[in-house]
Amino acid sequence: MAASPTEAAAPAIELRGVRKHFGALCAVDGIDLRVRAGEILGLIGRNGAGKSTLFKLMLGLEQPTEGEVHVAGVRVGSPRFRDTRRRIGYLPENIALYDNLSGLETLRFFARLKGTPLHQCDTRLAEAGLSEAASRPVREYSKGMRQRLGLAQALLGSPRLLFFDEPTNGLDPQAIRDFYRRIHALRDGGATIVISSHILAELQQRVDRLAIIADGRLRASGSVAELRSRTAMPVVFALELAPGDIAAAAASLAGIENLGVTVTDRGLDLACPAAQRATVLEAVLRLGPRLRNLQINEPSLEDMFFGLER
Repeated sequence: MAASPTEAAAPAIELRGVRKHFGALCAVDGIDLRVRAGEILGLIGRNGAGKSTLFKLMLGLEQPTEGEVHVAGVRVGSPRFRDTRRRIGYLPENIALYDNLSGLETLRFFARLKGTPLHQCDTRLAEAGLSEAASRPVREYSKGMRQRLGLAQALLGSPRLLFFDEPTNGLDPQAIRDFYRRIHALRDGGATIVISSHILAELQQRVDRLAIIADGRLRASGSVAELRSRTAMPVVFALELAPGDIAAAAASLAGIENLGVTVTDRGLDLACPAAQRATVLEAVLRLGPRLRNLQINEPSLEDMFFGLER
C-alpha cells in the first residue's frame, strides 16, 4: 500500500535513539519520536521525567550523548542548524526579561537577535493585548503580562516551528482561550507546535497528539482516542434514578456482558468497555421515564496518563 502524503512527508522533528546523560544521570533514555509537520504535539510527564531536556535537545541547547535529533530536516548541532534555529519560536517555562526595558524595547531586542523586521514588534504586542503597556517598563508588568510578552517574542518572525514550555502559566482563563485560539490558527497555517504542560485537562481537547514521558523514556504516543483505546479503561454511565426505581433498573441491565453495576446515592454507575458503549446506551435509554438524568464519563487524560506512564 502506498504511503499517504502525510505519512510520506518528512517529519518536522525526528528523534532517533536519543540518549542524554548528565554524569551518572540518564535524563533521556533511548527516545524515538516523530512530530509531523502541521500538528500540535502535547508533551506530558511528571517533574524530572525528561521533558525539559528533550526541549533543549530539540532546540540545540544540549547535544545528545547518543542518537540524532533532526529539526526541519537539519541535524541539530550541524553547521546548518544555526540558521534553522533562527526560524524557531521558543517560550521557556521561566523566561528571563530585562526589567528596565519597556515591552516594546524587549520585543525589539529579541527581533534584532532573530533578524526580524522591527515593525513586527507593534503587531505582536497588539496581538498579546499589550499595546497600551508598550512603553511601560517590564518591572511594572504582572505575571500574566510577562507571560503574554514572552508569547509575543516567541512569535516574532512568524516561525514555522514553535516550542512552548508551560505556556499558560500565569494566564487568566480568557488569555488561555486566546492563546489556544492563536496556536490553532498557526497550526492551520502549517506551523508545527510542541507544548509541554502539567495542566492535562487543558491539553486534552487542544492538541492533535500526545507523547507521555516517564523516567526519560517515551511510554506512549498517539491521539487522545488512540491512547484511550490502549488503556482499556472503562466508560462510566452515571444514572440518576428515583430511589424506588433503582432495583428494577439494575435488574433490567443485568444481562449485559462485562457490565459493572454499582448502586450510588443518586442511582447507578455502569462501567463498560469502550466497545460496548453503544449497546449500554441503548439499554439505558430503554429505561424511559425512570431515567432522570444521564452523564457519560470517558477516561480523562489524567486517568490515561497514570495508566500509561507505568
